[in-house]
Amino acid sequence: MKRMLVVFAVAAGLMALIFRYAGWYADNSALPRYCADPDTALENVARILREPAPAGDGKRRPYLVAAKLLFLVPQLPEESDEAYLQRLRERILETCGERN
Repeated sequence: MKRMLVVFAVAAGLMALIFRYAGWYADNSALPRYCADPDTALENVARILREPAPAGDGKRRPYLVAAKLLFLVPQLPEESDEAYLQRLRERILETCGERN
């Protein structure tokens, strides 16, 4: 029984560290990359949310880069697309303000 508790405690500790590092990475490394041109990234996120194939026959890379924002700042359940895009804009600008 003790062995199982130790394994559980170690696993829980590792999970907590992973989530803490993921939050740190989003704030200090990933989100600041969008400071150069946040409007284009937000336009691409809006297209991803609204269109089934936003890239069409064009380049997909800008949409893949923008899709990372959906992972870093996920849309809340019951949150409209417009409210999400506004919250995402504020989060990016907050991050960029800390950098400038």
